[in-house]
Amino acid sequence: MLQVTNLSRLMIGPVNFTINDGECVAITGPSGTGKSVLLRAIADLDPNDGSVQTADLERSKTAAPQWRKHVAMLPAESGWWQERVATHFQHPDRMPEKLPTVGLPKDAMAWEVARLSTGEKHRLALLRCLETDPKVLLLDEPTAALDHDTTLQIESLLKQQLANGTSILIVTHDAAQAKRLADRILHLENGTLHEVAA
Repeated sequence: MLQVTNLSRLMIGPVNFTINDGECVAITGPSGTGKSVLLRAIADLDPNDGSVQTADLERSKTAAPQWRKHVAMLPAESGWWQERVATHFQHPDRMPEKLPTVGLPKDAMAWEVARLSTGEKHRLALLRCLETDPKVLLLDEPTAALDHDTTLQIESLLKQQLANGTSILIVTHDAAQAKRLADRILHLENGTLHEVAA
């Protein structure tokens, strides 16, 4: 569960919404309206006003690193700071069995980051998010760099997360994806959120 109350940041808000356990909510809207900014605010990556909480934690009472394990964000461009993929994971030895779920071979943990395509980086970054077993996933265009078949594979993985009770907030420009994944669709424009038909 994710509850956002009177959140405001730059050109956004205040906005209010709740996502239940096992529910996916998509955020749509024109480019530049602040969809990514909203995700960053929820993840406590940028200063903002308002309150955010889950069933277990209140953001204002939780250290930022702990909050981001509980409420994990996949940004549009993931960060990679070491030479090899494995060094970006807490338990790389546990990853080979999970790599096929994102369409990658089991030896991808041994790869050099320099050889990764944008889509490979994004899929590995999603696995990195899932490694902490978050209760909430904030996803910023998670399949933008992927082909259709790989997109459906990632959506299948996300549906498994939903079935396990994870709450997902996804920013997407893909209307078809929003309809495939989301229980509800929120449209962000001119700083305000309003629900549209899924």
